[in-house]
Amino acid sequence: MTIRIGDEAPDFTADSTEGTIRFHEWIGDKWAILFSHPKDFTPVCTTELGEVARLKPEFDKRNTKVIGLSIDPVSDHHAWLGDIEETQGHAVNYPMIGDDDLVVAKLYDMIHPNASGGKRTAVDNATVRSVFIVGPDKKVKAMLIYPMSAGRNFDEVLRLLDSLQLNAKHTVATPVNWRPGDDVIIPTSVSDEDAKKKYPDGFKTHKPYLRTVAQPK
Repeated sequence: MTIRIGDEAPDFTADSTEGTIRFHEWIGDKWAILFSHPKDFTPVCTTELGEVARLKPEFDKRNTKVIGLSIDPVSDHHAWLGDIEETQGHAVNYPMIGDDDLVVAKLYDMIHPNASGGKRTAVDNATVRSVFIVGPDKKVKAMLIYPMSAGRNFDEVLRLLDSLQLNAKHTVATPVNWRPGDDVIIPTSVSDEDAKKKYPDGFKTHKPYLRTVAQPK
């Protein structure tokens, strides 16, 4: 199946390093980030998993759960987690899904639908380098896809999450290179009349279609 922003995130049940995960149940009333890896014991992914462990308190502050996935069995994950802690200085503090049968990878359109399980290399699974941000309503809010050679920027994932949560709460958009605390954009779906009611302290009109206002609290 093909996944698009706004679709319901496919539910699944899978084994993980923290026991059986029923994805929608596991998300509960929180936000969630699912990020995938093509193989255990791969260098770029090792650095990423350590970085997410370091940043987990930041995700916790944002009412967001993180979960990894790799196309190997959970038994292999446990050995890899030791390497990650040793080399990156942070123990993985979130579940890692075992997807050696490719069920979740195919469900989320991360890999060619004709791919089969069994003894596979990281190159076979190269497309399994995705990030999905899922809202409490279980809908996909954003997706990022990376090649094997480029480590993911999880500061950007946090920034994107902040933007999505701000939009969900206040129905605003964020401009290029926005950071929390910067001015935001009033969507064109909001009339000037409604904007004046919503923002009594005023807003700036650069063009009829481009209006900015201080970030709502």
